[in-house]
Amino acid sequence: MQITFFERFEQIPASDWHRLNTSSCPLVSYEFFKALEASQSVSGARGWQPHHMVIENDGIIDGIMPLYLKQNSWGEYVFDWDWAKAYEDNNLAYYPKLVGTIPFTPVTSNKLWSNKLNLADLFSSLISHCHQHEINSWHILYCPEIDSEVTPTEKGKSTTMAKLPEDVYLRHTVQFHWFNRGYASFDDFLATFTSRKRKNTRKERASIKQQGINIRQVRGPDITASDIDFFYLTYQLTYLKQGHQPHLNFDFFKHIFTHLAANVLLIIASHNDKDVACALFFYDDSHLYGRYWGCKTAFNNLHFELCYYQGIAFCIEHNLQCFNPGTQGEHKIQRGFEPVLTHSYHWVKHAAFKEAIKEFCQRECQHMESYQQQCRQALPFKVVV
Repeated sequence: MQITFFERFEQIPASDWHRLNTSSCPLVSYEFFKALEASQSVSGARGWQPHHMVIENDGIIDGIMPLYLKQNSWGEYVFDWDWAKAYEDNNLAYYPKLVGTIPFTPVTSNKLWSNKLNLADLFSSLISHCHQHEINSWHILYCPEIDSEVTPTEKGKSTTMAKLPEDVYLRHTVQFHWFNRGYASFDDFLATFTSRKRKNTRKERASIKQQGINIRQVRGPDITASDIDFFYLTYQLTYLKQGHQPHLNFDFFKHIFTHLAANVLLIIASHNDKDVACALFFYDDSHLYGRYWGCKTAFNNLHFELCYYQGIAFCIEHNLQCFNPGTQGEHKIQRGFEPVLTHSYHWVKHAAFKEAIKEFCQRECQHMESYQQQCRQALPFKVVV
């Protein structure tokens, strides 16, 4: 097995990416990653230096893992600012670190494209690489959970799954996802709510028409240049209201709207014949992913309608099974989004911090599992799912 690290995405053959990546999710498509680097939204100057791992056997590429050398922790959504501060307080360098993720995209997906290798098979290689190249840690974010237990087979024998090294630590976060349980309509979905929660949701949705707001869905080739311009304006406004510049530039979205148009949904709200708000979604044949939202003028409940209710209605209409509206947000619970655990894996080089970080991760996992159960008790359904 030969491992090479590439500093430019264009060095990875598109044919190998398509051969190894079997997911239909547009957020792990070749065009999505290409747009990130071609637009310079992801670059060394932005604190995201591409450092992609490519694994070969006998000249054949058997695995690809998109990786980035980071000089900050922006855009990751698995927060380690406190770790960096602890290093700084002890006059130690926390950066550079190596991160395996979809930049600015907290969506669980395979982070290694391979037909032969498992993610955990490469942990020791990542550790060796960090030791050899003065990289202080690595972090694989929003990946499927690695089963490291010995589990019985159907014939009563046992099989050993991938074993985690002792100094690789698991972290959890909680997200809120909507699941389609065969609903025939939005009202069919609401019928599973308690009376009070159902009444509140209908009141929120009715307020949109009462305020004179019209909503339209635009997909694929029907998305016009003016729609894209308006979306990017609202996207910028969201970040500027938070006090910093947008992560993704206009060139990135131009590429996406051109090359992934079949997987893009815009939901646009207008008032008095003027567009006032917009939400961007990606979708495939089973999932909807809510990504960005912004508005020029604030209206009551408009965020809930564009970002949640319209997405649920779209999933029901098109028989999509899961809706991931983005990270955080306990307000999603009462609207029928269920708490799910996400998984990430972490390794740090500095020996003095290993035990403290291990204990932190263990406590955090316990807390997140408890928090997930507490959130389940707050769901609006008549029967706890």
